[in-house]
Amino acid sequence: MLSNIRVVLVGTTHSGNIGSVARAMKTMGLSSLYLAEPKVTPDGQSIALAAGASDILKDAITVDSMAEAIKDCSLVIATSARSRTLEWPVLEPREAAQKLVAESANSKVAIVFGRERNGLSNEELQMCHYHLAIPANSEYSSLNLAQAVQIVCYETRMAFLDTQNQEETTEVVEYPSVDDQERFYEHLQRTLTSTGFIIKNHPGHIMQKLRRLFSKARVEAPEMNILRGILTSIDKATEKQKSE
Repeated sequence: MLSNIRVVLVGTTHSGNIGSVARAMKTMGLSSLYLAEPKVTPDGQSIALAAGASDILKDAITVDSMAEAIKDCSLVIATSARSRTLEWPVLEPREAAQKLVAESANSKVAIVFGRERNGLSNEELQMCHYHLAIPANSEYSSLNLAQAVQIVCYETRMAFLDTQNQEETTEVVEYPSVDDQERFYEHLQRTLTSTGFIIKNHPGHIMQKLRRLFSKARVEAPEMNILRGILTSIDKATEKQKSE
């Protein structure tokens, strides 16, 4: 179960942070580390700060973008300390950990940490199902990257240990991967543009709100297939009208 939980670091600029994150992960039993468009690579300082977790550094997967790091995940939670114009469902670490552990029983999931200086972009945040905010002291809420990872990994381990003491009674729910969701959003935008609901040159605002709507709903894989079928039927009807 824990092997399906992926820690994704985006745009990391300090190699020591990568090592400290690896240590934080290993102490809590997590091992899957992805480095998305890192500005540095693991080096001697990383190994020193990993303090025995160099195996996680060795097995870390480097990719060119956050999108590539999460494309096969069915649940993605992004850490964000900033308030946004467009509100997204926000979780505290304990609730986020419970969701990660529950869904990791059947599919790959990810917790994403942004750049040290400015976190994740709005576009990257909108690729995630939930945002996570650590309720630190409002008068001094400065957490470094490894500290934030440690808090989330600890809560994840606690949630995992709780499941070991419970009987398996939860129904298996299949959710679409991020790749499948992105194809749905692309299809949705094409269809709504063809019907005139979305203005071709200004799709952003409506699509942001629709992304938020479906993130809140947590559409299951069979339900998304139905939605894709509805869009296809609209496409066919639209094309038929144009040809008449």
